[in-house]
Amino acid sequence: MGGGSGSVKDVKAKGELDGLRQSGTPVILHFWASWCEASKHMDQVFSRLSTDFPNTHFLRVEAEEQPEISEEYSVSAVPYFVFFKDGKVVDKLEGADPSSLANKVAKVAGLINPGEAAAPANLGMPAGSTVLETVQDLAKENGSFQMRNQGQPGLNDTLKKKLQQLIDSHPVMLFMKGSPEEPKCGFSRKVIDILKDERVKFGTFDILSDNEIREGLKKYSNWPTFPQLYCKGELLGGCDIAIAMHESGELKEVFRDHGVDIIGTEQGVGGISEPTGLNTNLASHLRSLINLSPVMLFMKGKPDEPKCGFSHKVVEILKQEKVDFQSFDILTDDEVRQGLKVFSNWSSYPQLYIKGELIGGSDIVLEMQKSGELQRILTEKGIIKKETLEDRLRSLISSAPVMLFMKGTPDASRCGFSSKVVNALREEGVSFGSFDILTDDEVRQGLKVFSNWPTFPQLYYKGELIGGCDIVLELRNNGELKATLSE
Repeated sequence: MGGGSGSVKDVKAKGELDGLRQSGTPVILHFWASWCEASKHMDQVFSRLSTDFPNTHFLRVEAEEQPEISEEYSVSAVPYFVFFKDGKVVDKLEGADPSSLANKVAKVAGLINPGEAAAPANLGMPAGSTVLETVQDLAKENGSFQMRNQGQPGLNDTLKKKLQQLIDSHPVMLFMKGSPEEPKCGFSRKVIDILKDERVKFGTFDILSDNEIREGLKKYSNWPTFPQLYCKGELLGGCDIAIAMHESGELKEVFRDHGVDIIGTEQGVGGISEPTGLNTNLASHLRSLINLSPVMLFMKGKPDEPKCGFSHKVVEILKQEKVDFQSFDILTDDEVRQGLKVFSNWSSYPQLYIKGELIGGSDIVLEMQKSGELQRILTEKGIIKKETLEDRLRSLISSAPVMLFMKGTPDASRCGFSSKVVNALREEGVSFGSFDILTDDEVRQGLKVFSNWPTFPQLYYKGELIGGCDIVLELRNNGELKATLSE
C-alpha cells in the first residue's frame, strides 16, 4: 500500500499491537482495506504525519486480514483511526478527513521535540506545513473523498451503468437490507424511520436480493457497509451519518438544497416517534413498557417458559451475553401485542430494545451476536462494562493468595529462574497458583507495565508483588519466605 517517506509499521498480530500500546509512547492506528481508495489517500497523509512526529508509533492494520484486532476496536468501515496515549484509547476518527487526522495526531502526540510546539488542534492549526501541503494537495485531487465512480477497479461498464441507474432512480435512494415494511437489520430500520420523520419520498433497493449489486456497490461507492443513503446521486453515508445529520438538522438542509419534495402532513407519514393509528394513552403506555428496563424483550411467554423458538433463541443470547433484562409476555395483552407492531413498525415477535431503541427480532439479534455488534452496542450503551487489560491482570493476580507468573507450569518449567522459584515454594510447603505467561502475550507484556517489573517470574502475595527469582531466593535463604507469604 502506497505511502510517504515516514515510518509506518504494518501490524501482523494482536500481541505486537498490545506490546507497543503498553509502551507508554503515543500510538496512532490506521485500519485500512486494499480495495478502498479512500484508505490509500489517507495513508499518504498518515505516512507524512509519521515524519512530523517521529516519537509516535504509526501503525497500520488491514482490517479484513486481522479480524481479531478489528473486532476489538469495533471497526465497521475504513479508513478508521484509533489514537492511544499512555496505553489507553483517547480518540477515534472514522472516514477520510485529512485535516481532522492531522489535528488529532498533533493533539495526541504533543511535542515533536522538547521545546518545539506541535501546533495542536485547539489552535486551529494542522500538525505542520508539510502535512498542510499534503492535505491541500489531496483535497484538490480527490475533493472531499466523495465517490469517484468511473475509476473503480473490478467493475465492468455494464455493472457501473446499472449501479448508477439504480442510484439515480429516485432523488432519495436507500440501499438497505430488506424492505421499508420489513427491514432485515436494525440499522436499515433506523434510516427508514429517519426518512419517514423527514417526510421525504424515497426509493429503496434490497441488497440481500442481488449479491452482484451488494458487492459491486461497496467498490463503486468506496463504502463497505449497508445501508447506504444517496441524495440526487451523491452518497451521504450510512446509518451513523444519517442519524447525526438528522439530529443536527443538516439532513433537512441537504434535502431542501437539492430540491427534494417534502410530503405534506396530511399524508399521514411518520416515523417511530409519532406512530399513526394509536391513541395517546396507548402510545404512552408502550413507551413506558419499552423503557421499563435498559434491555427490554417483548416475547411470547416468559424467559423460563418461552412459548416460541424465536423468543427462546433471544433469551439464550441475552443469557450468553450475561445481560440483565426484563421481558413482557405479549400473549397476555393483545392491545400491547397489536399496538407495538404499529408503534415500532415491526410486524413480528420477539422484539428486543436497548435503551429505548428497537434492535430487531431473533434473526437480527443472532447475526449481531455472531459479528460482535451486539456486545459493542451493549458496551457503548453502558449495559455491560468491557473488561480492560488492567481489570484482567488484577483478577489474575488475585485468583490465589500466592500467585506465580512464570514461564511454563510448576511441573514443566520453561526457564531456570521459574524452576528455582517453584522449588523454593514447594520446599517451604507453600500452596500457590500459577499462570504461564508464554501462553498469553497480552498478559506477559501488560504485567511488565502493570507491576513496573520487566522480567519473569513474578511472585505475588494477596495482590502485592513480592519480586522475582533473586528476591524469593534471598527470602528463603534468610528463613523469611514462609513468614512473608503467611502474614
